[in-house]
Amino acid sequence: MSLTVGFDISSIPYNRGVSRYTANLLRALAKKKQVHIRTIGASFRQQSELRSFMKSDLPGVPYKILPHPVKIMDIVWNRLHVMSPEWFLGDLDIFHSWEMQPPLKKAKLVSTIHDLAMLRFPKTADPYVLAMNERSWKHIRKEAKAVIAVSEATKKDIVEFLQIEPERVFVVHEALPAEAKQRVTSTRRKEVLEFYSLNKPYIFFIGTLEPRKNLKRLIEAWKPMKKELDLVLAGAVGWESLPKEEGLRLLGPVSNEHLAALLGGAEALAYPSLYEGFGLPILDGFYHKIPVVTSNTSSMTEVAGNAAVLVNPKDEVDIRRGLEVAVKEKTLYARRGVARLKQFSSWDRVADQTIEVYRKAIEQ
Repeated sequence: MSLTVGFDISSIPYNRGVSRYTANLLRALAKKKQVHIRTIGASFRQQSELRSFMKSDLPGVPYKILPHPVKIMDIVWNRLHVMSPEWFLGDLDIFHSWEMQPPLKKAKLVSTIHDLAMLRFPKTADPYVLAMNERSWKHIRKEAKAVIAVSEATKKDIVEFLQIEPERVFVVHEALPAEAKQRVTSTRRKEVLEFYSLNKPYIFFIGTLEPRKNLKRLIEAWKPMKKELDLVLAGAVGWESLPKEEGLRLLGPVSNEHLAALLGGAEALAYPSLYEGFGLPILDGFYHKIPVVTSNTSSMTEVAGNAAVLVNPKDEVDIRRGLEVAVKEKTLYARRGVARLKQFSSWDRVADQTIEVYRKAIEQ
């Protein structure tokens, strides 16, 4: 029996990990005969991006785009808990949500929780985003028939912090996003590095520049190495101010092509985050055959295994040790990363496991 599944695509334009999760999972689900997908998304300024995604990536799939910003949808779905997506999409068996939890008439609610970093580190969270998520989690706790966690570490946090029964929480690991599977020629890589005036070996970081990413400690750990290596940070500016330092380069958001060139040209990827629900940049490093330095906490050990140099993210000396080991043993860790990536290479597998969660939600 096939299932009709509604899916919230509002995250697509954000160009973040949750955006890639949503896009890649939907592409894989759309190929499955066991499900029929219908989508709904809300955006004030980026409606065209949502429509473009549907037309190019999910042609023929019914959808509804609402011209409302996130704060309005937070009021409508999380605060007032009105306006069912079934009004727009018709009868559904499942509605798959993320940050916004709408009321449902007949459909069963399945929600993916990517991480609970805001509860573990509330001082590093944007106050409004934390409050919005708290409203969302309240509805998930009461109404979700199944919750998808992207790692065992995230499931543990869901059970501990949200007090959701473990039998309602199912772990479905992510995979390397299609957007990350880019290769560039050595000539093109050289052009990109010249574009950013990167004429020296460098350590690379990709992610939003926010306190949880532990960048101030990373900078302090790198300083004694600055004569030999620059530190290059790419990603959207968050709510953390970073010190100015010779050799520290802040590139801002970069395109997928530029990201591929920057990763391919790096001596190592540094990702000593304080907490991650999964940690997709680890897979990016593996794919581009560079050593990865990441934290020995939360999901990062689960994803990295023995293929990355693991460090204590709260110890600057240990982070520096990790960077030095990665650069020295670049070939070894690059080879390990390629092998480890095989365990996280299939969105087809992710889709199959997600459909099993849908069926368990129906059985509830």
